[in-house]
Amino acid sequence: MPIYEYSCKKCESKFELLRHFSDAAEVTCPKCGGVEVEKVLSSFSCGGSSGGYGAMGCAPSVSS
Repeated sequence: MPIYEYSCKKCESKFELLRHFSDAAEVTCPKCGGVEVEKVLSSFSCGGSSGGYGAMGCAPSVSS
């Protein structure tokens, strides 16, 4: 079940929701109740161990 990040256009707060793919499309802001929210592109990181590529295909970090 993915976690989505949203930004409210009414109060400008940012929040995350854990949602099923089958959940209703409408999302409301938990702070102000506004329905004008937009999905924000999330950044992610992955940690590697033993120098191999992670499960998501992330390259291991390189130290200088």
